[in-house]
Amino acid sequence: MERLQAAIARAREARINGGAGAGEAAVRALPVADAMAGADVWSALPQYQPERGVFEAARLVSMTGGRDGPAFDVVRTKVLHQMKTNGWKRIAITSPTAGCGKSTVSLNLGFSLSRQKDRRTILCEADLRRPSWTKMLRLKERHSFARVLTGEQPFSANALRYGQNFALSSTFEAARNPAETLHGGVVPEILAEIEAEYQPDIMIFDLPPLLVTDDALAFLVNVDCALLVAAAETSTVGQIDNCEREIASRTNMMGVVLNKCRYAGAEYGYGYGY
Repeated sequence: MERLQAAIARAREARINGGAGAGEAAVRALPVADAMAGADVWSALPQYQPERGVFEAARLVSMTGGRDGPAFDVVRTKVLHQMKTNGWKRIAITSPTAGCGKSTVSLNLGFSLSRQKDRRTILCEADLRRPSWTKMLRLKERHSFARVLTGEQPFSANALRYGQNFALSSTFEAARNPAETLHGGVVPEILAEIEAEYQPDIMIFDLPPLLVTDDALAFLVNVDCALLVAAAETSTVGQIDNCEREIASRTNMMGVVLNKCRYAGAEYGYGYGY
């Protein structure tokens, strides 16, 4: 535990001195004993056992890799390639406005990553104003990622484990001061501590829409890159351009996912006929 605490302290110092992405070096330098401690904290997380039919109802199609899963597997592969190439660990997922399906995309990407057994993924619901995971996943726990970000409670008290390598931290109800929580000065330190303790290969943050409030804007400096989810026939070119500029001024713009596209041709997908 002493070595783990020392690693957390190193990550905290690196985050404070180096800004977004600085925690990477501290985590990468952890000794073997700390890696074993990381495995222990993962196994201690309560396991998420979804109710029958919950994935289908929530349009989460990426767990088995069936007919609709390959689209998210493609996103997963492209995301991982860019993150590995650039040495990134943290990615935010946001949208121009509400209703674009960013939470559905976030969860599908997370569950797609969970099928890679040699990779640890942490997915956090940082849309503190309009959280949706509790309803989508039919969660009984009253978890709050907001309480983690303020330092009121540890990550371990607000997370579930799906399988051995995928952890979710949801938000049961809207936070009282979502913007102030996401803008909090302790956020960089807390994220670095989570990285040092759990040693994820990738951390994903489901953020609020960019053009509705300022909730997401300040938090973007805590991630290495961001993925924008736009809705076909709803999101405008002007909105997408505006979001790209906002993201690029704070972190790296990874790309845009076009969601809710009803008119994809036969060339998209394999047509296996499941």
